[in-house]
Order: sequence, then structure tokens, then C-alpha cells
Amino acid sequence: MSTKKIGWIGLGNMGIPMVKNLIKAGFEVTVYNRTASKTTSLQEAGAKVAAHAGDLWSMADTIITMVADDAAVKQIYLGEGGLLAGAIAGKTAIDMSTVSPDTSRQLAALLAEKGVDYLDAPVAGSVKPAELGQLVIMTGGKKAVYEAALPIFERLGKASFLMGDQGAGNSAKLATNLLLAFNMQGLSEAVLFAQEKGIAPKEMLAVINESAVANGITKLKTANIVNQDFTAAFALKHLAKDLRLAKEQGLHTPGGDTLYDSFRQAMAGGFGDKDIAAILPFLSGLKPAHHTNNTLAGS
Repeated sequence: MSTKKIGWIGLGNMGIPMVKNLIKAGFEVTVYNRTASKTTSLQEAGAKVAAHAGDLWSMADTIITMVADDAAVKQIYLGEGGLLAGAIAGKTAIDMSTVSPDTSRQLAALLAEKGVDYLDAPVAGSVKPAELGQLVIMTGGKKAVYEAALPIFERLGKASFLMGDQGAGNSAKLATNLLLAFNMQGLSEAVLFAQEKGIAPKEMLAVINESAVANGITKLKTANIVNQDFTAAFALKHLAKDLRLAKEQGLHTPGGDTLYDSFRQAMAGGFGDKDIAAILPFLSGLKPAHHTNNTLAGS
């Protein structure tokens, strides 16, 4: 399998820097996006633009999707004018979205009937790691297909892993994001408890980040908490979605149930479009002054 020509669908906060890294590495990338204006910066960086998603099969060896959820990736493949109808045998499809393992297995089976290999390859990391090519990639699929895709993964991430058959990459991602939710809620509860005892978040976080309980997320989110800046690097609504997917896959532990309820309620409370660190103001009992589509105003 050749990997030098890549077709890409999904130009959100993650997709654009990932495409730019592939272009810098010498890949020939053709992008498609329903909102054509999102392709402008990539054209300037050297990307080609397809008029229709289906055109990517003839313009690329590997098609990568990086979109928000199951509905979006199913629409890309199974909707009117979707990728499945025009699939060309011998090509490879890689979905780097975080979706249900069931969705990955469904798409893999349908594409296999067309002679197309499929990998689910969701990533750990938000916008900054995407910009730096420092994502962690968890993959499900055939070993030979994974190994052929390594030149792509090596440009997008600092590490990649083959977790098992199709769907295993997404199972690993849901487990990773379950731990992320534990970390984020636990950090928030610790800061709030200390604050109730008269200890400012800045001072408490300084202690935490020098202690054995420090980790990447405590350090990464310190500035957000201290500055009360909850602009989304990874939106709370996406983590809530991942917890829902984990529940649908059988998550049943007491802590997991609590996290699912907590993030679901934060969504309902208007914090969905804010960063995952906004679980702290939700837990503190703060309510957004104005919210539309789960957006917290005035943060």
C-alpha cells in the first residue's frame, strides 16, 4: 500500500494542523470539507481540494476522516454521495475520530466487501499536540495495514499502538478518556474542597503539581483554572459523548457512572462548548449567565 497520496475529510480544530503536518512531511494531501472556506489555509500550505468527497478515491491511496462523532462519520461513508458507494478496491480508509467500536466494525465490514482496508485510529491529545505532531494514536485493524500506515502516523504523533482488531483502537480511546474524566473531575473536586477551606486555587495547584499526584492534565489545566479561562482545547461536550459511548459499551463501575452523570449534567447546564476544565465551575454550582447550544458565556 502506498501512503504518499492522502485524502482528508474533517477540518476542525484537530484536522487542520494534522493536515499541515502531513504536507510539511512531503505527503500529497487532497482535502474535502462541506464548508469550503476551511480549506483556504490548507490550499495556501500546498493541499489540493476535492469538489466532492467521492473524488478522493481516485486522487488518493489512503482516505482519512477526522470528525466529531458517529453520526458525522456514518454520514461521510453511508450518506447520499458517501464514500462507500464509490470505494475502489486496494485503497485504505483510516478513521481518526473517536466513535463507537461498533461503528468502526460496521464500516470495516462494509468496506471490506469493496476490497478496501480499514483502520480505526483515534488519538489522545488536543490542539497543541496536534500542531506539534505529538499525538498518541491507538489503532484497530490488520497488522499489515497498520504497518503500512506507520509513515502517516509517525508524522502525526509521538507514538502509535496497534491495540487489536477493528474497534480496538476506539475501545482504547474510550478507556483513555474515562481516565481523563476521572483526572479532570478529581482535580476539580480537590481544588474546590481546598477553596472551601480558604486555600486559593493557585496555591493548591502549586502543591498538587509538585506532589506524587501531579500528572500531565493537572499541569496542563492549571492555567485554565487559575485564570478561569475555559476556552475549549477539548470541549466538554466531546468528553461527555465519549463517556456515553463507554456506557453503551458496558461501563458499569461506580466511578464511571458518577462521571457519566456529572458530565451529562454539565452539558445540560450549558458548559458543553467550554473546555473540559469547565467541569470545575459546574461542580462549584456556578451557572452560566447566558448560554446557547451549551455555551458558557463570560468565562
